[in-house]
Order: sequence, then structure tokens, then C-alpha cells
Amino acid sequence: MDQKKRSLVTSFLIGFVILVGLDQLTKGLVVKYLKGNPPAVLWEGVFEFHYSENRGAAFGMLQNRQFFFFLIAVLVLAAIVFILVRMPAERRYRPLAVCLMALGAGAVGNMIDRVRQGFVVDFLYFKLIDFPIFNVADCYVTLSALGLVLLIIFYYKDEDMACFSLRHPEKKNGGEEKKR
Repeated sequence: MDQKKRSLVTSFLIGFVILVGLDQLTKGLVVKYLKGNPPAVLWEGVFEFHYSENRGAAFGMLQNRQFFFFLIAVLVLAAIVFILVRMPAERRYRPLAVCLMALGAGAVGNMIDRVRQGFVVDFLYFKLIDFPIFNVADCYVTLSALGLVLLIIFYYKDEDMACFSLRHPEKKNGGEEKKR
């Protein structure tokens, strides 16, 4: 592994650990100060910290399917590792690495809760629109998924993404394209 790739992987891992740590810290504070207590209102009728135990996925879907969620998280992490290994160490791919780091941190942050407690601690609640309660890891997943979509649609070209293909790129012989 060359120096640029080592730097990319090291930065990825440091950021990953920091994001997972921040997620776990916020959940720990919520358990300590809000569990069994009324919500902490930050903006009356708009936003509050509200302790909730989510045994499902987003919006409470698929309740009590912990093994399924664990399996999905493992698959997501395997895909992230695959992409990171194949990713060129060029500066152009840093936004992709950041999105993958946040996506992985969100998956691991919630996976830690599921394995340790059997549920995910949620606490961010937009009361104004009665949006489902969520947490910091959910923010990572949502924002990084949006970032990935925007990067793939508007920033990267097909040739930028060719390095992630499972197929070997077609070789050109003396400038001639391979015949079909």
C-alpha cells in the first residue's frame, strides 16, 4: 500500500471512530438524562429531545428483526471496505470516502445499540411536523446516502466509477476498441 492510500485509509478510520464515538456519546447522554423523564424542549412545539427505544428500522418498520438489521449492517460494511480498497487515493475521491465513512459510522453506531441493548436509542424529534424520532447515526446514514446519490449523479463520470466494477476493464489494443 503506497503512502497516499495509507493516508486515505488512516483518515477514514480516524473519522469513522470519531463519528461512532459521537453517536454513542449522544445516546449515552440521552439515556442518562432523559430515560424516564419528560422530553427536553428546545423550541416549544417545534423541536425536542425525546427518549425513545426503537426495536425496528427507520420509522419503526420491521420491529424486532435484530438479526436482519445486523446482517444488513455487515453487508453495508463489506461493500464499504470493497469500495475503499478499490478507490484510487486521488483527491477527487475524497468526497466519496467521506460519505462512505459517515454511512459506515451510522450503520455501526446503530448496530452497537442493537447488539448491546436489543434496540436503538432515538431522541431527536421534530414535533412541528410529527417526524419520527431519530438519532445521530440516522443523520449520518441519511446525509451520506444523499451525498452519495448527488456525487454519483452530478460529480463523478462513468470513467471515475470504472475502478469499482467487478468486471475487468476492456483493454484497448493500439488504440483500437475491442470488437464485440
